[in-house]
Amino acid sequence: MANNKSAKKRILITAKKTERNRYYRTRIKNIVKAVHEAVEASDKAAAKEALAIANKSIHALVNKGFLKKTTASRKVSRLHKMVNAMA
Repeated sequence: MANNKSAKKRILITAKKTERNRYYRTRIKNIVKAVHEAVEASDKAAAKEALAIANKSIHALVNKGFLKKTTASRKVSRLHKMVNAMA
């Protein structure tokens, strides 16, 4: 357990950051899953709509500093490939 004031503060900050990171990680997973489900259902319109949402959301997390630019580009690129392969 923390013995001084700064260590106690760090514990609180770490807990807050952990919660925020968990929220963003879950959000990314759910967004990507929506695209996967639309592709599996062969619903091109829903897949394109989900892809647009995914693209915007993933790049928004780059601006927040949660994801690296290259990671976001890789994720979006793979989703684009998947949706374009439906045609």
